[in-house]
This record gives sequence, C-alpha cells and structure tokens, in this order.
Amino acid sequence: MFKNLSAVHPVAWNIVIGTLFVRFASTVSMPFLAIYLTSVKQISPAMVGVMLTVSSFLGVFFSFIGGTLSDRIGRKTILLLSIFLWSITLVGFGLGNSFAWFFVLNSILNICSSFFEPSSRALLSDLTDEKSKLLVFNLRYAAINVGVAVGPLVGLYLGSSKSTLPFVLSGIVYFLYGLTLLFMLSKHKIGEGKSAPSNKVSMKASFSILRKDIIFALTILTICFYGLGYSQSFTTMSQYFANAPQFHDGVKLYAYLTTINAVTVVVLQFPIVSRMKNFSPTVSMMIGNIIVSLAVAGFGLFTNFYLLAIVMVILTVGEIFAFTFTDVFVDQLAPEELKGTYFGAMGFSKLGFVFGPALGGSLLAYFGYEKGGHAFVIISAIAFLSFPMMFFVNRLFQKRKEVELQSETKLTVNS
Repeated sequence: MFKNLSAVHPVAWNIVIGTLFVRFASTVSMPFLAIYLTSVKQISPAMVGVMLTVSSFLGVFFSFIGGTLSDRIGRKTILLLSIFLWSITLVGFGLGNSFAWFFVLNSILNICSSFFEPSSRALLSDLTDEKSKLLVFNLRYAAINVGVAVGPLVGLYLGSSKSTLPFVLSGIVYFLYGLTLLFMLSKHKIGEGKSAPSNKVSMKASFSILRKDIIFALTILTICFYGLGYSQSFTTMSQYFANAPQFHDGVKLYAYLTTINAVTVVVLQFPIVSRMKNFSPTVSMMIGNIIVSLAVAGFGLFTNFYLLAIVMVILTVGEIFAFTFTDVFVDQLAPEELKGTYFGAMGFSKLGFVFGPALGGSLLAYFGYEKGGHAFVIISAIAFLSFPMMFFVNRLFQKRKEVELQSETKLTVNS
C-alpha cells in the first residue's frame, strides 16, 4: 500500500500533515472541556451533556450544507473560511467565563468543523487516483491519531482541566495551519470543485438524490447507533473517571487511556488495513461495530487501570475496523459531482455522537458517579444494534456491486 506514496498530491500531503498538528492542538484542550466545566465551573454533568449535544447537533446540520457548498462554490473557499474562523473561536475559549459563552463558542466550533471536514475529505478524493485513495484516507486517519496520542498528555501537563490557556494555544496552531493551506492551494491553483459549473447540482436536488440512496441512508442510521456507544469513550468517560470515588486521580487515568487509544491506532491501523483491503469496506465496518459496542460495557464493569487499558485496546481495534474504510466506502457510493455532498451528508451519522453525551450525562446524573458504570452497560446494549444493521447494509452493497459489474460487462461486450 505504501508504494503509492509518491502519487500523493502535495496539497493532500499538506492536509495530512496539517491534520496531525491541528488534531494535536485540539486534543491538548478540547477533551478536557467537560472536566473543566464540571469541576472548575461547577456545572452539572447533565447541563454539560446538553451543551455538547446542542452544539454537536448544529454541526450535524451544517455538515450537509458545508459539503454541498464545497461542490458548488469550491473547496478552497469553504476550507479557508472555516479554518480561520475555527482558530478565532478557539482563542475565544480562553476569554470565556460563563456557561453561555462556552455554549455559543462550542456551537461555532462544531459548525466550523462540519464545514472543514467534508470539504477536506472531498478534496483528497479530487486530488487522488483510485489506487491511492485507501492510502490517502488512512494517512489522514493515522495523522489524527498521532496527534491524539500526544495531545492529551500535553494537555494534562498544561493543566487543561483547570485553565483555558491551552485553548488559545490551540487557536494559534489552527491559524498557522490555515496560512500553510492558503499558500498550498494558491500555489497549485486549486480553487473550484472538481465538477464543472454545468454539472453542479442544487442543494435541493442533492438532498433528493441522497434520500433515494437506500444503502447510504441505512449506513448513516447504522453509524448513529455505533456512535452512540463510541462517544461514551470520551465525554461521558472523562466525567465518570474525574468524579467517581472509585477512581484515584481519574483525570490522569482518562488522559492515559486516551493516549493508549491513539497509540494503538498508530501501531495497528496499517496492519489491519493491509489484511482487510481485499474485502468490502462494509465487512470491516461490520466487524468494528460489534467490537466497539461490546467493549463500551467494559468501561462500566472495571475500575482497575490494566483491565481498563485492555478494554481500550479492544475498543480501539474495533474503531480501526469501523473507521478506516468509512471514507473509502462513501467515496465508492458518491457520484463524482457529489463527493462533497456525500461526505457532508455523512455528518448526519454523527447524530449518535451528538445524543451520546446527553444520554451518558443523564444516566450518570440518574445513577450517580459511584454507580455510573451502569450507564456504559446500558448504552453498550443499545449500540449493539449497529451490528445486525450493518450486516444488512453489507448484503445490499454486495448486490449493488454485482449489478454494476454486470452493467459494465454488458457495455464492454456491446462496444
């Protein structure tokens, strides 16, 4: 797979390398936001969960808009506007003192992310040939996790759970990344989307096309259930470990587990991808769903660090199976003129990640921190529904591929 490294476009390399630095910068601060608000600002976990849910819901809604706009007005405009506003918003976190302030800024941050992420993935697809797309999408995913491997430990050292200064530092890194992106896009004269103006599809027509794609719609629903479980490994877990009496120095425990997650991805990602690259991406996603949904329960069943570390490694293996082929799958489903739209519409799959923190926070409030482990077991059972759903998606996808292959064969014979 790595033999195609020379085929990676310079702008794609900029996105991959830049992703490493900005994801490092964001994990220095953002994972500790829930802890900061609950422990320093004395805001209830349920209120924090609602804040994260509402702001994330806005991100889901705007993801479709951002992806569609990148198809219509060009990747460059969307990428640059979102990254620079993102940087300003992070600096704003360092100036905040009220719940309302954090609520508004967190909402803006999620909107910026929902514009930038689908546009950057669509641009990677635009700039990369078919043989290299699996490599490029996985380089981006690896860059995310290299950044995440270091960020939380640095955030712990900087006292991110007690101060907003790390948010300002994160904003500066995002701004510098924006400057490099501006330079590279201008240097290689990348402005508009890949599709010609005559091929651009209206937002209404785009939504209609997506609505009729049953496989894509079911995939989004499946990932919602998966995300409901996976999201607990961050927001809910951080609050539970930081406040439950059965954990000593839970903030440090949370930071270590987050780092274990990222390091495991870095170590195992490419070996797993190399073994699964000859299978349908839906098979890998299906395996990931069942592993993650079962692993989530482990965070509620164990309190020993070593057992929790094993659970995190297992969950991360499931994450690799579920995530590393998702972008490739979406790219295979999407028509050329709707790459940004499809990647943007995948934002709806984050509804599970949106409602996950609210559900987790509410269950923590109901059971109390001492019995908070019950929350993870309940959510694990709900998330398990993603497995049979993905099994059905896999069957539909295989049938579509067979029909497409038959059509291509007929065209070849007739020509």
